[in-house]
Amino acid sequence: MALDPQLTGNAGLYYTCYHLSLLGWNVMPTARNARGVDIIAYSQDATRKLAIQVKALSKRNPVPLGTSLEKVMGDFWVVVNKVTSSAPSAFIMLPTEVKELAHRGEKEGRVSFWLQPTSYDQESFEERWERIGHG
Repeated sequence: MALDPQLTGNAGLYYTCYHLSLLGWNVMPTARNARGVDIIAYSQDATRKLAIQVKALSKRNPVPLGTSLEKVMGDFWVVVNKVTSSAPSAFIMLPTEVKELAHRGEKEGRVSFWLQPTSYDQESFEERWERIGHG
């Protein structure tokens, strides 16, 4: 099933919100397509807060990171691929890991950064929601 990119993004966002809620976090998606993080989460006692970036993909594709790694922000990154399947996969990463594993591409003088599937699709990241911890 093919989805519009906006709907793919929504599916990945709410899949992530669902998992965070199961961990006890109060989650609030931010304004869609706004610059910045996609989810603000806070613990039950409101003493801990997290900013989470979500990248959703319809299949196991590279994750576009833009023209600079300076935009890699937040406390955690969640890459959700195969969002249209009955079994999406989530990869929980730290922003430092995203930056370290980013691939730099150059085409016709333009630089872009990508997170290749072989970089994020690793056992150490796959479905590792415990990296985020309980809210």
